Amino acid sequence: MNMDVMTEIEVLFGMHGGRTYEGLRRETVTALEHALQCAQLAEWSGVDNSLVAAALLHDIGHLLEPQASGLRGDNAHEQRGERLLRAVFPESIVEPVRLHVAAKRYLVTTDPRYLATLSSASLHSLRLQGGTMSRGECVRFASQPYAEDAVALRRWDDSAKVPGRRTPPLSYYLPLLHELRVDGRTNPAPTQAVIGSFDA
Repeated sequence: MNMDVMTEIEVLFGMHGGRTYEGLRRETVTALEHALQCAQLAEWSGVDNSLVAAALLHDIGHLLEPQASGLRGDNAHEQRGERLLRAVFPESIVEPVRLHVAAKRYLVTTDPRYLATLSSASLHSLRLQGGTMSRGECVRFASQPYAEDAVALRRWDDSAKVPGRRTPPLSYYLPLLHELRVDGRTNPAPTQAVIGSFDA
C-alpha cells in the first residue's frame, strides 16, 4: 500500500481484523480480537509500552497477505511484519515481533510443560515453522537482545484466544503507537494517558 505505515496498520486491522484463521490454523477468535487480547495481557503484566505495542502488532504480517476467504498458512508472517514495522518503530517493538515465532520453537524445546498449552492450530503452525530447535539454535536464540521479550510475547500470544473476552478497542492503543514511532514524523499528542485508562 502506498500510504503512511500508521495508516496502513489501521487499514489492515479494519479490512482484515474481523477474519479468522482457516483450515488447520483455525482459532476461536478473530485476528483483531487476538491482537487486542495479547496487548491487554501485556499491559496487565506491567511491561514497557513498547512491548505492549509489540503484542498488539505481532501478527500484523498475517494481515498483509490474507487470502480472500480468510487467513491461511504461515508464510513467514513475522518477517513480513518486521519489514512493515521497521520503517517507523524502534527495535524494542520490531525485534519481539520478528522473534515471536522462534520463541515458540524455543519454548517447545526448553520447557517440557509448554507443548501441552498449545492449541491444535498452534501445533500445526509449529510444524510449518520448523518444530523444535537444536541446541545450537537455542543458544543463538537466547543470546539475542530481545529474546526474553519475545518469550514473554509468545506466552501472551498463546493465551490470547478466549472467545468473548472484553478488551479495549483498537482506538485505545493507536495513540500509543503514534507516541512510540521513531521515523521523525510529527503526530498529535494523545489527549489522555494511553495505558491504564480502560476500565476492564
